Amino acid sequence: MTLAERLAAALARGTDTTPELLTGDRVGLADTPDDALTPAAVLVAVTDRPRPGVILTQRTDTLRRHAGQVAFPGGRLDPGEDAIAAALREAEEEIGLPSAAVTVIGPVDRYRTVSGYTITPVLAAIPPDLPFAPSPHEVADVFEVPLDVLFDPANQLEQDMTWRGVPRRYWELTWEGRRIWGATAAMIVNLSRRLPWP
Repeated sequence: MTLAERLAAALARGTDTTPELLTGDRVGLADTPDDALTPAAVLVAVTDRPRPGVILTQRTDTLRRHAGQVAFPGGRLDPGEDAIAAALREAEEEIGLPSAAVTVIGPVDRYRTVSGYTITPVLAAIPPDLPFAPSPHEVADVFEVPLDVLFDPANQLEQDMTWRGVPRRYWELTWEGRRIWGATAAMIVNLSRRLPWP
């Protein structure tokens, strides 16, 4: 069975048994309709190797929003785009991942952000050790974290902060000195709850 088939089967198994997912509603968005939020998509690219990993980026320090943060490749939907098309386009623009190398499994649960986005993660499988070409204006680094590390509940920590004078709780993971937090961490937690993985 290929990695793509294993991911699709695990996703199907998890659909009816998933614990409560994070939606972003607890950050004050429960009454905000989806059409009032900016639609975006990210690519959750899982590498096809004996110990699969997930591709993440470190954003440049010069970006206006979320500078220096760890994120999936992704961004806003262009007019007429769906989440899959946007995730593939953004991954190609940001890290040089050719769409032809991606086996799309499909979109998973959307996540609403406090910054006004509704993000659709698109789960996909890719070959290992592809030569990425990060966009120097957006991406400082591309790296891979083992899927089992991201999905281990012991590594998924809830933290507290104050944002615009309001107490907030958020998820955080660390790996080799990198801090993965906020919406990216929340989407990882959601995926770990949705996707039973050995």
